[in-house]
Amino acid sequence: MLLSYPFNTFAQEDAWVYLKDKPNVAVSIANPISILTQKAIDRKNSHNILIDEKDVPVNENYISQLKGVTGISVMAKSKWFNAVHVRGSKTDIDNLSTTFSFIDYIDFANKNLNTLKSIQQKNNSKLESASTTFIYGNAANQIEMFNGNELHLAGYTGSGMTVAIIDAGFPNVNNMSSFQRLRDAGNILDDYNFVNRDSDVYTNATSTHGTLVLSTMAGYIEDEYVGTAPDASYYLFVTEDALSENPVEESYWVEAAERADSLGVDVINTSLGYTTYDNPNYSYTTANMDGNTAFITKGANIAFEKGMLLVNSAGNSGNDSWGIVGAPADAAGVFSIGAVQANGTYASFSSKGNGTQPVQKPDVSAQGQASYVITENDVIGTANGTSFSSPIMAGGIVCLWQALPSKTNTEIMQLVRESASQYSSPDYNLGYGIPNLQTALNLALSVTNGNDDKNQDLKLFPNPTKGLIRFNIPLNQSELSVTIFNVLGKEILETTVTNTNNQIDITSFSNGLHIARIQSKNISKTIKFIKY
Repeated sequence: MLLSYPFNTFAQEDAWVYLKDKPNVAVSIANPISILTQKAIDRKNSHNILIDEKDVPVNENYISQLKGVTGISVMAKSKWFNAVHVRGSKTDIDNLSTTFSFIDYIDFANKNLNTLKSIQQKNNSKLESASTTFIYGNAANQIEMFNGNELHLAGYTGSGMTVAIIDAGFPNVNNMSSFQRLRDAGNILDDYNFVNRDSDVYTNATSTHGTLVLSTMAGYIEDEYVGTAPDASYYLFVTEDALSENPVEESYWVEAAERADSLGVDVINTSLGYTTYDNPNYSYTTANMDGNTAFITKGANIAFEKGMLLVNSAGNSGNDSWGIVGAPADAAGVFSIGAVQANGTYASFSSKGNGTQPVQKPDVSAQGQASYVITENDVIGTANGTSFSSPIMAGGIVCLWQALPSKTNTEIMQLVRESASQYSSPDYNLGYGIPNLQTALNLALSVTNGNDDKNQDLKLFPNPTKGLIRFNIPLNQSELSVTIFNVLGKEILETTVTNTNNQIDITSFSNGLHIARIQSKNISKTIKFIKY
């Protein structure tokens, strides 16, 4: 008698191989120009971002040894996680641990295969089809909705800011007339296709999605169309393979974010999301969208800690069974953007927040239904999706940060939230609502002008944080008293920080909003922060 039995049609498995160490860590950190560009170093210094072991590259000798193993393909690497994404049979991958002493542990994308160690870690938010005075033409409504045009009038058009677009392909951007202004200014700084491992993001692409996304930020057709950050500089990175859904795309994304950090990028826009995969064993559940499980989400939180501001589409699952924000938009360190119609009302396809996320999701919303884009054929058209509300909003944020260069990523995000239409009563559809970036700028300038200078240098970072908070202490202070309260106002910690011991471990705190009251003889300041 023949016995029927289940079998796995996916003979090749994907896994992350985590490594035990890195070479020359202390030497690299002491000489950061050996591992980062000067622009990256300057950005980190200006925002009090530590250069640490995560900035040190993966040991290339380890990678070479893994590449030499029969049956193993090395797909991607991550310096932040000190990990390598591999593909091969379960047996071949398992054997790596016994072959190489430099391997710490292995985490299969199919969590059912992690028999030796339990590790807590697309219906992809599917790609959608498709002083300066500007005449915005068709693009007017989508920028005027959040008063980004007022920033342009004040001369804040993105100049001096660096943006990475991480997407699925940018066909014809290198020859379209609507990007001629961008090219003539030398504002396409570089590009790379992490999927194909080459520098061709224009002709060998599996999707036109990136071209449409870029157009909402950088496209320009005189008197007909202007993007929201037309004078910013851009890196174009491909990490999404539109022909299949596999978690290696998360690893490609982390690689791209790491490269963006090393290049000194200020803002990343990602109009991608990951939830379920072709191999159902790799798929996430809605419960996994908790801000700290998906590999890409954890990578996004590190990118945030490195000082970059990450803007991500919330997703397009509002009308289907998934429903909620996907990864990496679920990360506390990601500014997730929902979609509204041209009249400012909720677009029904826009993914919603829920109690699974550690913070309010989406953060804010922008026009994502009937958004005006420029297609790969150099023609103005419309497209639906949070894939477009995200870069439209990202461009506005780039211009706001240009106007407020001393602000951190956390401070810019909070200013945008506070300027939004329903900040006092956020919901799971629009988040804090539709921002008013002119109000955000005015709010920042009024706070800066109204505060004593001695308070301006006092900062708490990173925020949100997973376990440690640090304080940038003004030069004229040697010691500060810190009292931390939970959201109900109950005191949960009282301690002291100094110039030599300026951090507090809050790993044991519950997740959510907390308040730090910081005092000395001549300073008193209250700062809200989020533990996730």
